[in-house]
Amino acid sequence: MRRKTLLLAIALLMAAISGAQVTQSGNFVLGSTVGFSTASSKITQRAPGGSQSEQSPYSTQLNIAPSVGYFLFDNFSLGMRVDYTAARVEEVNNNYTENSDVLLGPFFRYYQPVTPGKDMYLFAEAGFGFGNSRDVKRLSTGDQRINTNLFAFGVGPGITVVANNAIGLEAIVKYNFARSEFDTQIAGVEANTTTRTNQVSIALGLQFYFAGFKPANR
Repeated sequence: MRRKTLLLAIALLMAAISGAQVTQSGNFVLGSTVGFSTASSKITQRAPGGSQSEQSPYSTQLNIAPSVGYFLFDNFSLGMRVDYTAARVEEVNNNYTENSDVLLGPFFRYYQPVTPGKDMYLFAEAGFGFGNSRDVKRLSTGDQRINTNLFAFGVGPGITVVANNAIGLEAIVKYNFARSEFDTQIAGVEANTTTRTNQVSIALGLQFYFAGFKPANR
């Protein structure tokens, strides 16, 4: 019974917004993107004896990012997103490194309709997040595990095509930058390691637009 009530409420909200501009003030948007990216990192380690830098090879990453947003003004939304990224980098001698990041943070979007019927929009997005990065390096001598705090931000353009039932299919290209830092102490020697990552991602998404607390009329 509860499930039927929930489905009915969702259907009514989507029906209300289907006859209106989906990006008008007071509406909600809920959905997720799935994408692939390439990334390269620069690792800098500082110790009392000096510092050294190393450029990691390019890696392919999978990203899943569910989100929810609210249109504060017409064509402008503010929301929260969870980003999960997973990657694996092959190394020599059958060694490899697995990396997974989980980030939570706000994002901002500005939409610009490009068709008279307002069923296609270009948009620009910017956002940032805080979270945790987990690296597991598989070595013949055993696993090396590193957990660090992570800060990242991203920006990029996209396009959304909205159907009559207020479901939007979108594509977005983004540049992302991430920074992590941690301290280690090995054999009494302290070292600070900083990793800066540059990433370019391409993602497809499915978004559901809902009317807010008032009728979504033109």
